Amino acid sequence: MLNLTELKQLITFADCGTLSKAASQLHLSQPTITRTMQHLEDAFNVPLFIRGKNKITLNETGMQAVKYARQLVADAETAASQIQAFHARLYTIAVETCAPAPLWSLLPLLSAQFPQQTISSKLSEVPTISQNVAAGICDIGILPYHADSDELTCIPVLQEKLFVCIVPQHELANNNSLTFTALNGFNCLLRSQIGFWDELCHQKMPASRFLIQTDEFAFKELIKTSTLPCFTTDLVKDTQDFLYGRQIIPCTDPEANVTYHFLCRKKRPDLIALANQLRMQNRL
Repeated sequence: MLNLTELKQLITFADCGTLSKAASQLHLSQPTITRTMQHLEDAFNVPLFIRGKNKITLNETGMQAVKYARQLVADAETAASQIQAFHARLYTIAVETCAPAPLWSLLPLLSAQFPQQTISSKLSEVPTISQNVAAGICDIGILPYHADSDELTCIPVLQEKLFVCIVPQHELANNNSLTFTALNGFNCLLRSQIGFWDELCHQKMPASRFLIQTDEFAFKELIKTSTLPCFTTDLVKDTQDFLYGRQIIPCTDPEANVTYHFLCRKKRPDLIALANQLRMQNRL
């Protein structure tokens, strides 16, 4: 029988060139490596080495054995990682969302409904979310629109409205509402990790430049001291401390008023029930 540990030692010997170097790298004694090489010849039932005085080298068959050993070890490592990932998925509910706001109400609900499960979440590109739900890569997807599918259930669960935050001295401050067209050309502050909102702003405001902040504290301090416009939504809480004094003006573009949709496979009635609970909770 072939032994993966011994195959790894064969690979190390091939890479190092000598038994002593292989033994040193593997933190084994040289006699141990020598016995391993003998065991491998017995397992393959063919000679693998050219033996000289105090030295062995791989023969042509031995070099072919190393090639297969590398493949076997790689396959074994791949199988192990895939089995571990499969096991983790049995006890994990994975969520991929197009924006952070839906997670604020979804994650607590998931934790309450599935206390024995690990909940994982991440921001993903919109086009990949439905594909990943359908493929079983994630259990729940959150999209900014309805997605038709024979395999998936899509339920509206939450709405979010975009607002522009402008200091009183800004030339747009007297507007009752604004559009991306009106904002185009004005430089703005923008928070990182906001999902599809980032791409939307860049698409709709190509003449604008964005000062993007990754640190939340730095972002809020910049808002307090800067005259650059920034954005918020009706789902962002506790904004008075850093938006104080700014005009909060609604953005009226259809794309700025989003209905988030909960996506899961139709064979998951437990998640469908949770989506309907989330929809009722958010009064949609």
